[in-house]
Amino acid sequence: MTAPLDHFCPVSLEYSSAVSFRASRTSSSRLTVVLTSFSFSSCITNSLVAAGNLFYNTRRAMKFLALLSSMPFESDQVLDALRNVRVLNIAGKTVYRGRLSGHDIILLNTGIGKVNAAHSATCIIEYFQVKQVVNFGVGGAYPQSGLKIGDIAVASKEIYGDEGVITSKGWDSLRKIGIPLLQDGTKKYFNEFTLSLNRPFEKGGRGDFQIKRGNFVTVSATTGAQRRAIELGKRFNAICENMEGAAVAHVCTIYKIPFLEVRGISNVTGVRDKRKWDLKLASGNCQKAVLEFMTRYKNGNGRFK
Repeated sequence: MTAPLDHFCPVSLEYSSAVSFRASRTSSSRLTVVLTSFSFSSCITNSLVAAGNLFYNTRRAMKFLALLSSMPFESDQVLDALRNVRVLNIAGKTVYRGRLSGHDIILLNTGIGKVNAAHSATCIIEYFQVKQVVNFGVGGAYPQSGLKIGDIAVASKEIYGDEGVITSKGWDSLRKIGIPLLQDGTKKYFNEFTLSLNRPFEKGGRGDFQIKRGNFVTVSATTGAQRRAIELGKRFNAICENMEGAAVAHVCTIYKIPFLEVRGISNVTGVRDKRKWDLKLASGNCQKAVLEFMTRYKNGNGRFK
């Protein structure tokens, strides 16, 4: 059924009445045409505004799970699994909106690095009503982590590994120099952000790969020297290195949105021989984990069945 014109454009009817009234008192057809044109334009404008408001209210009323990976190869299987896909452009970024395992999903490739990741997370949180963010992709395992290529790492904490100060005696954290990255009331965040307390997978094996939970470190330059890899792993008691996670955790903490991070191990940090890497296996196993996460997701509190 077609809605009446005044349902979309009540203001324009006033202009139409004005046209009829003034046209009856003047022989100026030009005036009538001009006013009628103005009335029609106003109706179109108001209709577009109403449609825009309806779209805005609809997307803000729906609650989405936001899935972020840095590169397309890290999310191609998840994208293939989405149903009812719509492609949007938000702040120059391609965003996929669809359904997965009964949930409304936003999928986005952020690009590599902390700024790209933080910008992407901020855009989708501002644009949509996001109930949880999941950051996924590949990462490097620290030598002492016990992880091997193809295994899955789930973050318990995300740590900025570079932020701080380097002196002749070595590196000191932001806590050491007394400058927090974020303050929420009396709580201060320096280099570390604790992630959601849910355990979507228990520790141990799962099929052909191991799943392990532990600290992640986000760096600006990936670690290609074994000595440095061992040093970072020990300093932060960390299992996995990446280039985006802490920035997304930071943004989610600002907005008070639950955050989960899962990565497939593509290499051992400190090893630059790419013949010993396996990006395909790592991204494939990680996406299997993400797809299973979605089947077990229960509610907007970051909990899984």
